[in-house]
Amino acid sequence: MTGLTTHIHRPHRGSRHHLARHLTEMSLAMWAGMIVGAGLFAAAVGKSVPEARREYAVGWVLVMAFDMTVPMVAWMLHRGHSRRSAAEMAAAMIVPALPIVALQLLVSTSVGNAYMSISMVAMIALIIYRRNEYRAAARAHGSEVQR
Repeated sequence: MTGLTTHIHRPHRGSRHHLARHLTEMSLAMWAGMIVGAGLFAAAVGKSVPEARREYAVGWVLVMAFDMTVPMVAWMLHRGHSRRSAAEMAAAMIVPALPIVALQLLVSTSVGNAYMSISMVAMIALIIYRRNEYRAAARAHGSEVQR
């Protein structure tokens, strides 16, 4: 008896692992940048972190965008991502700050808290859009570590 076998293509489980690992690494890099940047910004303006965030909302968003982007891009380059990927990810982190800053200048209430959520959505969308490149970089980095 012969039967037809069909192969159903499913995403490799490793791809989910790579995505989760990449998001975790990027989040840790961004958090480290935010913690350091928040302390430096608050010290520079001579206020506590909550006071600095409230009184200098526009500066706060711009500093957070910069402080999250720099360590994230550095880590991406360390992990073997291309300069193009790093630049795209930097844009995904910085571009959302621009309308938030513009909105902040127009209204009197703080809208800076929305920045982190919006930039994370932009980052995840870019990772999904360029998932083959992120998988290749993760495989390349993994083979370097095993040597």
